[in-house]
Amino acid sequence: FLSVTEDLIRRRAEHNNCEIFSLEEISLHQQEIEKLEYLDKWCRDLKILYLQNNLIPKIENVGKLKKLEYLNVALNNIERIENLEGCEELKKLDLTANFIGELSSIETLKCNIHLKELFLVGNPCTEFEGYRQFVVATLQQLKCLDSKDIERSERIQALQNYREVKQKIREQEQAYLLKRAREKGEAQRRMQERKDKKQNQMESKLGLDSSDSLQDKENHQAEGGRKQGSRRTVEDDEEDRRFWEEPTPYTPESRLETHRYIEEKRRAKENTRESKKTEKPPRTLVTAEGKVLNVNVPKLHFSLKDDEENNQIILDLAVYRHLDTSLLEVDVQPTYIRVMVKGKPFQFVLPEEVKPDSSSAKRSQTTGHLVVSMPKAKEIILAKQKIPTSNKHSDCKTLQKNSRRSGQVDKLEVDPSKYSFPDVTKIIQEKEQIEQGPLRLQPEKITEAKK
Repeated sequence: FLSVTEDLIRRRAEHNNCEIFSLEEISLHQQEIEKLEYLDKWCRDLKILYLQNNLIPKIENVGKLKKLEYLNVALNNIERIENLEGCEELKKLDLTANFIGELSSIETLKCNIHLKELFLVGNPCTEFEGYRQFVVATLQQLKCLDSKDIERSERIQALQNYREVKQKIREQEQAYLLKRAREKGEAQRRMQERKDKKQNQMESKLGLDSSDSLQDKENHQAEGGRKQGSRRTVEDDEEDRRFWEEPTPYTPESRLETHRYIEEKRRAKENTRESKKTEKPPRTLVTAEGKVLNVNVPKLHFSLKDDEENNQIILDLAVYRHLDTSLLEVDVQPTYIRVMVKGKPFQFVLPEEVKPDSSSAKRSQTTGHLVVSMPKAKEIILAKQKIPTSNKHSDCKTLQKNSRRSGQVDKLEVDPSKYSFPDVTKIIQEKEQIEQGPLRLQPEKITEAKK
């Protein structure tokens, strides 16, 4: 069975910084709790306690919560009211939709002098003749019962007929308790039948397995392996249909049985999923012939760049930005690169052989991308380009222009004996224009004849 644990209380005490000793309010609803314990030791200052929709069969271990003002144990398996005498400040008690048939057990609430509101809707005792009159007369401190205010005239009338009503309630209680005894016996018999049926199924399976030879088993696995899943599904569906269609009385035992059945089915599904996960074959990264495959299991975007200037190949892998770097494993080989992202392989065959020892992997601080630089194995020697003198000359001219624009003249004095500069003006030889351009007509020289 499931009980209240310290871890559960701390998780539910987030509003109190997970401190449980100073806790005043806690909600433990829908936690499948079957036993109520430790709360009176860990949370002495509790004022409000929500325990609805669990499987609690008995009110216990809350009697020392002297500051408790509101207790909600609706939708549980409680059959009688008890162990609340120590809750001195209790003002509101919600027992909606339980299995309280022993109505006389409300007499224990006489000690709770501050109790103003009580909810018993949905319990078998509410069907008893004289139910409301008995409760009103027994608990004179009550102001409201089942969301209906108690008038003064109603209380006076209930007190007048208290003896007769009490006798009727006792008789109806006895009849109900006999009925409950039969229901408990029936539930035990049904549970035993289920256990016997399961045991017989297990024995029959073991018997079949032992009778089959190894060859038969292999043939059975080979031929019926595909049908096994569908057969199990059909059997499960048939079992579900029988379980849910079988008419059963609404009792604490049937409610608990239903819960156990649902829990059993859920665990079976989880085990099936786990087995499927374990049975999944590992992904092939390198074939038996030694061929490396391209694989992208994490489905990440990537780009491969050939950096010819630096003679290297750069891989940019778009890893999730908030992924921790410890979950990445980079393995560079001469012909391929492999990156494990949270255990999922990314593998790419490189277009050219690289140097694994000289490779480097870095993580971008802005995008989170993984950038792997891999120098190529073949080194390429690039010749240094000489800067022509004409460029130097043009650079000098631009410097002179800039200095003139700025209004400053920079003078450079050079000792010609130590430094020799080429004559820039005579680098390019002037070409004589022969029969090019427009023709120039020279006027004829007229020589006067001497007389």
